[in-house]
Amino acid sequence: MLLALALSFATSPACAETPAETAARLAAEGRAIGSARGAGGDPQTSVAQSVTSSRPSANLDTSIEDQLGPYGDPFGFRAYLKERGVTYSLTYIGESLGNVSGGFRRRGIYEGLLDLEIDVDLGPLLGWTGGALHTNLFQIHGAGLSRSAVGNLITISGIEALPSSRVYELWFEQKFFGDQFGLKIGQIAADTEFAVTQTGTVFVNSTFGWPNNMAVVHPSGGPIYPLAVPGIRAKYVPNPNLSFQVGLFDGDPAGPARGTLDSDPQRRNRTGTNFRTSDPPLVIAEASYAYNIEAGSTGEAGTITLGGWYHFGRFDSLRFDENGTSLAASSSTGVPRRFRGQAGLYGLIDQTIYREPDDPNDGASVFLRASGSPADRSLVDVYADVGIAYKGLLPGRSDDTIGLAFGLSRISPQARGLDADTILATGIATPRRSSEAVIEATYQAVLGPGVTLQPDFQYVFRPGGGIANPRDAGGARLRNAAVFGLRGTIRY
Repeated sequence: MLLALALSFATSPACAETPAETAARLAAEGRAIGSARGAGGDPQTSVAQSVTSSRPSANLDTSIEDQLGPYGDPFGFRAYLKERGVTYSLTYIGESLGNVSGGFRRRGIYEGLLDLEIDVDLGPLLGWTGGALHTNLFQIHGAGLSRSAVGNLITISGIEALPSSRVYELWFEQKFFGDQFGLKIGQIAADTEFAVTQTGTVFVNSTFGWPNNMAVVHPSGGPIYPLAVPGIRAKYVPNPNLSFQVGLFDGDPAGPARGTLDSDPQRRNRTGTNFRTSDPPLVIAEASYAYNIEAGSTGEAGTITLGGWYHFGRFDSLRFDENGTSLAASSSTGVPRRFRGQAGLYGLIDQTIYREPDDPNDGASVFLRASGSPADRSLVDVYADVGIAYKGLLPGRSDDTIGLAFGLSRISPQARGLDADTILATGIATPRRSSEAVIEATYQAVLGPGVTLQPDFQYVFRPGGGIANPRDAGGARLRNAAVFGLRGTIRY
C-alpha cells in the first residue's frame, strides 16, 4: 500500500519540475543553501541534506498535503489551527531489511515508525512573545534487525526500537533578545541538536545520526531515540555564523536494571513517561561556526562543530577489580573498580564541495566526524565516520540524493585486554574483540512532495567488535553481515 501510494505521487504533475523551476521554488521558499535551517537547527551548509529522514534532528518541510487536493485539509481544520499558532505533522517510515549473510542468523524483518509532531507558537495563540511548545508521540512496531539477527553495536536502522507507543520529546522554549537566546525545558533528546551532521541525515544506519560510542557508553544509551529525558538546554546565537549551546540532562533515561530480566532500558521505560530526575546528570556543550553562508560568498558553505560532554555518574572498569586484579583471574573479587564520572569530546565538519551551475540547490557535500572517551571505562573509546552525498546527480532527478558513508567503532584497549586475560586464565582460545565498522550506500528517490523511496545496502565488519557467535558451538566469530533494505517515507 505504501509503495502504491508513493508511485501515485511520482506520476503527478507536481513532480515534473525542471532544475531551474526547482531552484526558483526553493529560493522562494527560503530553502536555498545558506538561507535555510539545517538539521540540528543551525544554518543549512550541506547542499545534499536529504528531503526526508529518520533523524530526530532533521529539518523537514515537504508534505503530501497539497497533492491530496480537498482531502489535504478536511473542513479546513489544519488551516484553522495554523492561524492560531498550532501546527502538526504525521510522518510514517516503513522499511524492510534483511541480512543475506553473516550475523548470528539470516533473517528478513519489517519495522515502522509513526511520528506525530505538534508545535505551538504561543504568540498567535496567547499573545506570549517568544514562547513555544513541542511534542513528539511515537508508535513503533516491527522487529529490529541488529538485535534479532546481526548482533552488532552500530544499529542497522535509525528507527530500530522495541514495539511501543511512547512520548518522545515534550518541552517548552522561551526565546529572548530578538531570538538570539533560547531556553528550553522539559523532556528533551540530545540527538535533536548535539553532534548533528547535516549530510548524514540521508543514511539509514543509526550511527550517522548519533555517534556510536556515545550511544554505547552512556547509561541506557543516553537521551536519544527512542528515550528522551527531563533536561534544560540553553542556546545563544550572537550572529548567523555562530552558535553556542549547553544541555543539562538526567543521566539515565530508564534507570538502573534490577536483574537480567530487566536489562533492556526500553522495557524499563516502556512509554517514555518515567520522567526521571534523580540520576547523576549529563552535561553536553557545543560550539558551531558556519562559514560562507552570506550571499555572494566565493567559497562553498560549511560548518565546524566542537563539543564535549561529562557524566557525573559512576562507571565500572572494563578490566580490573577493586584491588587492581584482572576480572578474568581466579583470585579476582569479581567486583569491578569504580570510576567517578565519564567524559568525551567530539568534532565534526559538514562541507559543501560542489554545486551545479544551473541549479545551486544541487550538488555534493561531505562530512567528517570523530569522538572519543576514556579507554578504562568505555567499551568503545574511539569512533569516527565519514561520508559523501550528492543531491540531483541523475538528470531529471533534482531532489534525489545518493550517499556513501563509513563508520568505525574501536573497542577500547582495556576491553581487549580483558579478552586476552580471559584466554590466559581459561586456556580456551576465544575471539578477541578489536573494532566494528559499517559501510552504507543509499539512494533516496523523491516520488513527490513528502514521499520518498530509498533502497539501501550496508556491510557490517566484525559485528559486536568480533565477538563469538552465540549459536556456534565452536565459538567462532560472528561473520561479516551483508544487509539489503528498502525504506519508504510519507509525511503529511
